[in-house]
Amino acid sequence: MSVSPYTIAGNGVRNLYSSSSSYIHRHNCPLTISTILKTRPLSFPLNRSYAVTPSSSTRNISKPIENCSIFTWDDVFQVSQSHNGSWDLGGFFQKINLCNRGSENRSDFIPFVVEDQIVGYVHNGFVDHLSKFKDVFTIMKDYTHDSHVTVQSALKTPESRTEALGNVVKCLGEDVFPGIRNELYPVTSSYGGKVYFSLERAAAPYFGIKAYGIHMSGYVEKDEEKYLWIGKRSETKATYPGMLDHLVAGGLPHGMSCAENVVKECEEEAGIPRSISSRAIPVGVVSYMDIDGYRFKRDVLFCYDLKLPESFIPHNQDGEVGSFKLLPVTLVADVIRDTDFFKANCNLVIIDFLFRHGYIKPEDDGYLKLLQSLRSGDCS
Repeated sequence: MSVSPYTIAGNGVRNLYSSSSSYIHRHNCPLTISTILKTRPLSFPLNRSYAVTPSSSTRNISKPIENCSIFTWDDVFQVSQSHNGSWDLGGFFQKINLCNRGSENRSDFIPFVVEDQIVGYVHNGFVDHLSKFKDVFTIMKDYTHDSHVTVQSALKTPESRTEALGNVVKCLGEDVFPGIRNELYPVTSSYGGKVYFSLERAAAPYFGIKAYGIHMSGYVEKDEEKYLWIGKRSETKATYPGMLDHLVAGGLPHGMSCAENVVKECEEEAGIPRSISSRAIPVGVVSYMDIDGYRFKRDVLFCYDLKLPESFIPHNQDGEVGSFKLLPVTLVADVIRDTDFFKANCNLVIIDFLFRHGYIKPEDDGYLKLLQSLRSGDCS
């Protein structure tokens, strides 16, 4: 079956226009579109909160949009494709900066140390939350040079630390760690290194834990042009509801390899069978470091490419994606550059795709600086 470059595939109805308790007590605690109505009015106000306007070079990009969903696929199609063989890279730089905020506040964080290894960073203000858990943490505040947080020496094994930190998360709850998912991340000082314990995913940024994930670009070649399958997140997602996302992406859980995680996420998020997903090719990483209040995100994303057959149509299996579209890579690039429709870190992975597939060229002003900035975080 031939797939239109504007194919929508949803989970259910498809519509183009739709868019431990004692411890806690003790601590108090497929429709194809053949034509697009280019003259249809935008369904959202074209302003700095949602799209880059001609005067947006100085716009405030200090906060990512985590609850923006008031746009439709039609609005995506109406983004102007204005390049003529070269790119203005300014909008791409803005998206990378959006994932690398707050470097001036780095001194507000102190190391989180386990077995003499720095595994994270904790904000001085957040230490107050931890100080009540004296059976879990030791807090050393030396205002000259050696302030740090560590775990009590009695917690000698990864299992005991995982249990203790898990109880802390339960006690502090959603008020302190919003979006608790009951999903554990391994805590290490570097990728592939010793795992000191595992920590609830939602709590990881508050301990400055380095987090790893996989992002897969699923693309199709048709009539000598490349297209990317793009998902629109479910409106019920706790984070970034209704925003654009990769075909497949996910955090790297404890005890799972990147390759295994790609296969798992492919099946859950897009209904891609192992016979196809096993062909995904690892193509590198992007990284970023973002400080927002008490949160210090130190993320490394392993990037994969998967060339899909024209006949393939994704079907979400876990309810986290509302619909999918197959879009020309050039349109996706302009959506990233000129709007805030995409979940923030997806921008970095797709910009990397644009480099690797020759859309961004050495002749474009800022080429090397943009390429370097895709790995602003600690790739270790």
